[in-house]
Amino acid sequence: MRRWLIPLLALLPAPLGAAMAPAMPPPLPDRMVLADDAESQWVSFELTPGNQIRFAMTVDGRAATAILDTGFSMSVISRRWASEAGLRIANGGQGIGIGGSVAMGQVNGRTLVIGGLTRTGGRLGVLDLPISATGSATTIDAVIGSDLLRYYALDIDFSARRFRLLPSGRLPFAGQSAPLSLSGRDQLYISEMRVDGTRLRPMIVDTGDGATIAVSTEAWKSLGDGRPATTTTVSYSVAGAVQSDLAVLPEIAVGDSTLRQAETLIESGGGFSSRMGASGRIGIGFLQRFRVLLDPRAGRMVMAATADTDRPPLRSTSGLLLSTEADRLRVLHVMRGGPAAAGGWQPGDEICSVDGAAVSAAYSRDPIAMWQVATPGRVVRLGLCSGGVRALTLKSFY
Repeated sequence: MRRWLIPLLALLPAPLGAAMAPAMPPPLPDRMVLADDAESQWVSFELTPGNQIRFAMTVDGRAATAILDTGFSMSVISRRWASEAGLRIANGGQGIGIGGSVAMGQVNGRTLVIGGLTRTGGRLGVLDLPISATGSATTIDAVIGSDLLRYYALDIDFSARRFRLLPSGRLPFAGQSAPLSLSGRDQLYISEMRVDGTRLRPMIVDTGDGATIAVSTEAWKSLGDGRPATTTTVSYSVAGAVQSDLAVLPEIAVGDSTLRQAETLIESGGGFSSRMGASGRIGIGFLQRFRVLLDPRAGRMVMAATADTDRPPLRSTSGLLLSTEADRLRVLHVMRGGPAAAGGWQPGDEICSVDGAAVSAAYSRDPIAMWQVATPGRVVRLGLCSGGVRALTLKSFY
């Protein structure tokens, strides 16, 4: 049986004997055409709160909002979008991943247009794509995966918030390089990484993963006794919430490029990377520090340094991971070992003011939002929506 992979999710066809939807007509042949002027056809994007590349495209001439994701092996559209478009959805089995399982469908391929690329025919997967998968209040309609991207050179200019698809073999800018290939079974983007002389491979290069680096438990243990202190964090996928340990490695190297102070997620035993036979994943948190060219057919990933390359990551000094709502902050996770954990904070607690200033819809753009990563020793007074004020003394803890 063939299986499809998306980040944190392995999609398997329905097993023999399972209930099946009525048979669909055979799909049209898959055909992709890159326009002669593709080099000039940049696609603007924004980074979601979950740190994914979100952009506009069309499916059958209808506007759609999509995520660019080399960690998917099959491009998919949302079940909501497919239903609104009146598409006939066949059963595609279950998706099983570290966050749980989700139902998958399939539709006969449509016409997709992304910048200078047009794809017609084939089939698309159909999934529920919840808001929580991006951390945004805006739904997404599609995820574009390696089944479409792997034939081309993908040039991502994070500083200008734009990308383009080019013929494989193009080298539009100079930079440092790392090997890049496709996994034989799943056709995911594969490279490698070094940490203090320890070589970790294969590493999945995953533009749908908002983290900087994620490693399996086995890979983390291979780094030996010099590993830094850890805390905990939570992230979200199509399949649900996932808790991981979190550390900051002093330095990592991917090919000829190095990155200092790299936030690293450590997956629990038997996590996604282990099940995929990988040591871990290289995510957007790493890639966005550079201008990046991903060209697996040419065997290379090219990285050009930018003003963000050596910028240290922001570390929580509060120990609270929060979601922003119209007039309040909601605690999603309390980080292990942080001052919030010592103060008895719990997931679900709601904050309506910070140092006397009410939380508003403009909170995320207000400098006051930086209190979560402010200087250790600062005392922040947090007004609870249920009444009362709690003082939280910030400190370094990982």
